[in-house]
Amino acid sequence: MKIAVVSSRQDLAGKNIRHHLIQLLDAQGTGLRAQGRTYEFTEVDERLIHAEGIDRKTDADLVCFISRHYSANPVPVLTAHVTGNFREAELGGTARTLAPAATAMMQATLRSLAKHCPGGYRVSYEVTHHGPTDLVLPSFFVEIGSTEKEWTDPAAGIAVAESVLFAVPQKPVPLIGFGGTHYAARETELALTSRAAFGHIAHTREVATLDVALVRWMMEKSGAVAAYIDRKALNREDLNRLSGMLAATGIPRLSESEIHSMGNLPWERYRAARELADQLSAGLRIYVHALQEEGPLNLVQIDPVLLCETLKSDEPGFVQGLSGLPVIHLSTQDNRMLPAFITSDNHTSQIINALNTLCVKIIRSKEITATEKDLLIIKKVRFDPDKARELGVPAGPFFKQLAGGRTVEIDGRTITPGMVSSCSDVTIHIPGLEKFS
Repeated sequence: MKIAVVSSRQDLAGKNIRHHLIQLLDAQGTGLRAQGRTYEFTEVDERLIHAEGIDRKTDADLVCFISRHYSANPVPVLTAHVTGNFREAELGGTARTLAPAATAMMQATLRSLAKHCPGGYRVSYEVTHHGPTDLVLPSFFVEIGSTEKEWTDPAAGIAVAESVLFAVPQKPVPLIGFGGTHYAARETELALTSRAAFGHIAHTREVATLDVALVRWMMEKSGAVAAYIDRKALNREDLNRLSGMLAATGIPRLSESEIHSMGNLPWERYRAARELADQLSAGLRIYVHALQEEGPLNLVQIDPVLLCETLKSDEPGFVQGLSGLPVIHLSTQDNRMLPAFITSDNHTSQIINALNTLCVKIIRSKEITATEKDLLIIKKVRFDPDKARELGVPAGPFFKQLAGGRTVEIDGRTITPGMVSSCSDVTIHIPGLEKFS
């Protein structure tokens, strides 16, 4: 891969980063090569936001603009972003035009910035907000902010130079982002802690002006496979409108928990799992556990009452138990887990047995149970407020103590939990139950 590194002679931060890039390359004794990549350096006279068509002058594979970041509220920061304008072109480029994003390399550089960041600096994506836009090659900006003190800081220059040279993409999942402030806090956090690699990101104030064509263009120019929305950053009207556009155009939408749960599963296999889940019910969320890359996928189901009772007994324990199984669990949008799971076709019978075994073990460890052949009988003992009232127990703290299994004294009388409890049975038929010891 060949990377064109572009800086401006006007830009103190760009000069700082360029100097340290060349020094690092010289120190390695490999000329202009590092990490199997070749670097080509170009300086321009104008500000980089006006460097339209600069990629036409190189045979590189992508362009890395090294530059300063300026803010009205200056803080020491190292940033990365792609270029474009969602509305008017106030800072170079053309209105409502987006440049191609080097999405994977930008995320790798952001993660590298976090690793090499000097003390006192923070690391962040920036939203899409300036030119140049007339580019054909994938590109991204990496910047030092936000005052001359930081622009000329050797520690910052070295950190950015090292980050550019040693950035290596790690199975990124290219996404577009919506919502947040200029520094795209949620997208930054996701990129640093998961495989989420963002190309174009729209600031909260831009979302209301987006249309279907621009959203599609964000996807295309980012090479994205799905979208992420910072829900808390949008009002209900903008959220509903944006959600409708994504649904109408067939663009998958991922929640933070889904992004974190993807593990190392390739996107195409993950997408196949989503499509299988949609056959059960549209809009379900999927959470990957130890599923690998082999074989056709299959949808399996367990007894819904068995799952319901398991989750009542110990939902965190059940989810933890799934972590070692080659399975995906499904949930509704409000995170209610369904008794349906996705696994590889060749694991179907083993997974059904494993899920049943996990459920039975949890219930037996938390509840009073009995077994009759293939029947699991769960004996429910619950505090009965009506019985408590009949015995003259006033509602309030005494109810809480009795429900918590503690005996109380009322007017010289001893009331035990057993005196105010009701019993019931839940019976579940589980084929082969005797095996789940």
